[in-house]
Amino acid sequence: MRKILSLMRKLIEQEGLIKNGDKIAIGVSGGKDSLTLLTAMREYQKYINPNFDLTAIAIDLSNSEMDYSEIESYCKQIDVAFHLEKSNVFEILFDVRKEKNPCSLCANMRRGLLNTTAKKLGCNKVALGHHADDLIETFLLSLFFEGRLYALQPKTYLSRTELEVIRPMLFVEEKEIKKASKNMPIIKNVCPKDHFSERENAKKILEKFTENYPDCKNKILKALTNPQRNKLW
Repeated sequence: MRKILSLMRKLIEQEGLIKNGDKIAIGVSGGKDSLTLLTAMREYQKYINPNFDLTAIAIDLSNSEMDYSEIESYCKQIDVAFHLEKSNVFEILFDVRKEKNPCSLCANMRRGLLNTTAKKLGCNKVALGHHADDLIETFLLSLFFEGRLYALQPKTYLSRTELEVIRPMLFVEEKEIKKASKNMPIIKNVCPKDHFSERENAKKILEKFTENYPDCKNKILKALTNPQRNKLW
């Protein structure tokens, strides 16, 4: 966790992700990434900057098929407010619309619910658990499947909801998150499309690259954050 906190602090200070008086909602899915972000943000708040508030928000897409009670207990343990917002997104996607490729629509609906809930709770920022591997995989997805150059941003302002989305862990590799989250109450994702998406294909492409070029992730990350990254044409 020390390494994660150090890398997270570097990005927060470099990009000005957190200001005094912020009320930050952390999107908590119950997976390793969001729980690590929740834990690291609480550590940052306790030991580095106490001048902002945290609230954990879980969006239950399964309409109570997923049990968030352990997540709620964990939030109590680390002294972070917890809010569970129930929805029937899975029912709409799989039973009503019968979507064959629901991931993009599901992500949009989940983000919409998270942002609406954060606004309702008085938050001005939403923190998401994207990490360095997500940054690289998103770039590869855009390159290979959309024919464009796009990467996740450390902060994005949403004018419609007047919220700022921040991603404090973009310098953190997934392997560090796996190590840090071993004793966290991770819950199983009940989505039938879990691990069967284009992102999983991008992950496999990246793994293949890494077999031949062990330092390729670090090199791609440096390229994406290099000051000259926009000088392509």
